[in-house]
Amino acid sequence: MNRYDTYVLLMVGAALLAAVSQILLKLSARREHRGLLREYLNGYVICGYALLAVSLLLNLWAYQGVEYRFGPVINASSYVFVLVLGRLFLRERITWKRFWGIVLIVVGILISVM
Repeated sequence: MNRYDTYVLLMVGAALLAAVSQILLKLSARREHRGLLREYLNGYVICGYALLAVSLLLNLWAYQGVEYRFGPVINASSYVFVLVLGRLFLRERITWKRFWGIVLIVVGILISVM
């Protein structure tokens, strides 16, 4: 694996972390909270924003070795991760609209990296 591949994997990992943080934030939003402060200061929210910060740092690091034009393309993979993680952990339905939307995103990613 060369240096460029390492940076691309870092960026994909950052997209995965961002997706996990979105799932954690949605899990927190689904729960009942005893007060406004507990709604915003609970384990899910704190971990979700911490993962989002780590994702930002990984993206900053990865941009050292990835061309700027490929960054948004690689980060678009987070939509795929959110769909899969939402299905696995939140039992969300994958509708035909979502399915075809993800297919279009994946096709767009493949076209732009070739």
